[in-house]
Amino acid sequence: MPDANIRIPEEAKDRLAAIAAAEGLSLRAYLARLSETLLTPAERAERAERARVALYDWNGYAPTAAEQRDLDRELDRRLTEAGDL
Repeated sequence: MPDANIRIPEEAKDRLAAIAAAEGLSLRAYLARLSETLLTPAERAERAERARVALYDWNGYAPTAAEQRDLDRELDRRLTEAGDL
């Protein structure tokens, strides 16, 4: 597989290289492994839809868009609060 060149700030490269080295990997190997663990926006949307369908099939729960926004806001609030600890 051919390599690709990606331009990022030097500080970001140094940080990623340090993380990779701490895990015993080259930066190239670390980035390849990282790319396999992340989801694209389309994959995230597909996974969320499957979870929504599974939840509905399991217990009939189907929040409205407004309820979902409220739940998302509450989760964001709690995560922010937990980060302040």
